[in-house]
Amino acid sequence: MATTTTGRKPIYKHLYFWVLVSIVLGAAVGFLFPKQASEMKWLADLFVNLVKVVIAPTIFATIIVGIAGLGNLAKAGGLALRTILYFTGMTTAALAIGLIVVNLVQPGHKGGEIALNAGAADATLKSAASAETGVTGFILSLIPKSFVSAFTDGQLIQVLVIAILVAIAVAGMGERGARVVSAMDTLAKVMFGIIKIVMYAAPIGAFGGIAYTVGKFGGGILGKLLWLMGSFYATCLLFIVVVLGIVARIAGFSLLKFLRYIKDEILIVLGTSSSESVLPRMLVKLEAAGAQKSVVGLTIPTGYSFNLDGTCIYLTMGAIFIAQATGHDVSIGVQIGLLLFMLIASKGAAGVTGAGLVTLAASLQAFEAHSAIPAVGIALIVGIDRFMSEARAITNVIGNGVGSLVVAAWQKGLDKERLNEVLANPDLVDVDELLEKQHAETEKVAAAH
Repeated sequence: MATTTTGRKPIYKHLYFWVLVSIVLGAAVGFLFPKQASEMKWLADLFVNLVKVVIAPTIFATIIVGIAGLGNLAKAGGLALRTILYFTGMTTAALAIGLIVVNLVQPGHKGGEIALNAGAADATLKSAASAETGVTGFILSLIPKSFVSAFTDGQLIQVLVIAILVAIAVAGMGERGARVVSAMDTLAKVMFGIIKIVMYAAPIGAFGGIAYTVGKFGGGILGKLLWLMGSFYATCLLFIVVVLGIVARIAGFSLLKFLRYIKDEILIVLGTSSSESVLPRMLVKLEAAGAQKSVVGLTIPTGYSFNLDGTCIYLTMGAIFIAQATGHDVSIGVQIGLLLFMLIASKGAAGVTGAGLVTLAASLQAFEAHSAIPAVGIALIVGIDRFMSEARAITNVIGNGVGSLVVAAWQKGLDKERLNEVLANPDLVDVDELLEKQHAETEKVAAAH
């Protein structure tokens, strides 16, 4: 499923060009008019909310088509097992790398002492306290209060569970099930049609998000916490280049070429700080690059709850930074225990702005008695969390993209010849044309009925 373009489009017709222009303009407005810019966050929120409208039904439909479309529950089970094993391995590696770097660099010991402000942490701690943590809390969070609440509450992991149950039921329905799969496929195409329209607002969202960030926080707060931010960004880059680079090479493709292929999505995430904003586009792009539809339909949505590599790096680095900054020594044994705890806690975090901070607060509260790290220390990084959310989200998106291709290759559901062809020439795939084609097919089906 791919579209071959007849020629290279002018740069001004590419979405990434306008997103990049918007990011530059947003930064300029933030520096020149900080007061007005600090009130522009609603533009980014508007765009992200528009995308989130279609996220749940898109995941629901693609999961059902992916699993039921395999036609063999044993095969679907094998795919799910490989996906979970890979994601668990990658998130463990991300947590470990964050832990190693923060212990080596020790950003919490750099510069002057930072005074705690408990009031700044109140909202985050209350959000963290509203949900159970640990294994029990994670298991309970998988089950929605009702079928509909999984969609209305915005809990992607619950939508995932409901979709898997429906897919298993549909797979055993024979011919009737085939009609359901066809209907879900049509629904997914409708959602892709909507997302094509919504993406025209991506530059506006990027402009508002960057303008707000620069205007709200300026450069003052960055001075004291520059070491943490720099260490975090460097660690994310290290994880992407080294860990994901090696994994991609083993799977038979170039990471750098893959990053070039998804540059539009990376820039959109940079501007909006939300990996959810590109989920539908990633589904289309990976399938167009040669990954089997059934594999992509399961791995990408699952990755948004189970493979948050950037969030995992943030969790361990944030926790140990707080310990260092508040003068608490944490033994290696306790740090390993915290890592294992966060391995579970991170699985329920959604790929949206703020989720990493709440998950960190929840982990600190649940582990405070064992680690001696004060949960109120979350106040130290509340102010710069927004600056680190871009790196979290970008790392999450890249990790999920690479992971889907790796699992597809492992599942023998990857056309490597097509993948290498597309990575060598990304212009072979035009996402807008693919989405438009899907929309046209949906209209034909609707007209036939």
